[in-house]
Amino acid sequence: MTRILDGFNNLDVHPDVPHGVEQLHAAGLRLATLTNGATATTERLLARAGLLEHFEALLDVSTVRAWKPAAAAYRYATDQLTADPADPAETLMVAVHPWDIDGARRAGLQAAWLQRGAPPYPRVMTAPTHTAHDLRELAEVLTRSQ
Repeated sequence: MTRILDGFNNLDVHPDVPHGVEQLHAAGLRLATLTNGATATTERLLARAGLLEHFEALLDVSTVRAWKPAAAAYRYATDQLTADPADPAETLMVAVHPWDIDGARRAGLQAAWLQRGAPPYPRVMTAPTHTAHDLRELAEVLTRSQ
């Protein structure tokens, strides 16, 4: 078990992430993370990739005590980011997990699904606002529309 948990601490970001994050940040978009895990793990991952300074907040669900895909987790994130609580659609959740996309959409957020070669998005879940193969492609789409 320890070897498995240690493995999480040594993961690297996907190859498309550095370019995508840098492009989104350069376009002036505010970036934050929201995890069901520990923010310390996210912090190590982003620091190792040289991307930590591009994120204004690293959030986890421990404070709200509701795991994603519960709406309370997404509301917590928008509250922490001082996004307009009356308009959660000002926030875009980016994820590879359809359950996370579905939860964000049900909470009123926009959501972008990164396919990463996965099978088609499940039709029984709330559809994403955007679909892209990876973060590089999503960044290109989002920065073009600004």
